[in-house]
Amino acid sequence: MLIKGDNLAVMKCLLEKYDLKDRVDLVYIDPPFSTNNKFTISDGKANTISRSLNDTIAYEDTLTDVDYIEFMRERLILIREMMSNKGSIYYHIDYKMGHYVKVMMDEIFGKNNYMGTITRIKCNPKNFKRKSFGNIKDMILFYSKTGKHIWNEPRRPFTEEDIERLFPKINKDGRRYTTIPLHAPGETQKGATGQPWRGMLPPKGRHWRSSP
Repeated sequence: MLIKGDNLAVMKCLLEKYDLKDRVDLVYIDPPFSTNNKFTISDGKANTISRSLNDTIAYEDTLTDVDYIEFMRERLILIREMMSNKGSIYYHIDYKMGHYVKVMMDEIFGKNNYMGTITRIKCNPKNFKRKSFGNIKDMILFYSKTGKHIWNEPRRPFTEEDIERLFPKINKDGRRYTTIPLHAPGETQKGATGQPWRGMLPPKGRHWRSSP
């Protein structure tokens, strides 16, 4: 179902009339980034108003700072009401507002329900003249409602190149495998990985890769 309208009014309607409280398992939002720009539509693509003055305005991203945070706070509170106890939310935002949004989401969802940040790499910065590093990423903040969220491990099948690289050896039965050292760089004296295993200590300057 695709609903066109003010999402605040729509969510209130879904909660009050369609009993969607505690029903939603997954939320992804990609709201305006508080860029203080107007965006137009030209040939099916969005541009800033400065690039195309005669096209139809798609939306105005003119809320900044506190106004933007309060605008999103209202919506996130309703989103949380709609989420089930096993629900998750992913919030796509840029580097300028991302840290402020995280503080707000810590308040609404709880710090302990912050599950991590996905870094979305964009492209090399263009026409960058400031005496600083150019930004090449957006943030996708990942929160759960209760910490008991649905989690499907993100995986993809191995390609032939992956198999040859990861499992370079072949046994007498034709099965591929690999070997790795039992120890890793870095010495530890207090943890279990620095203790003897089968009467042996790890080599100097190293520790056991797994606890004995």
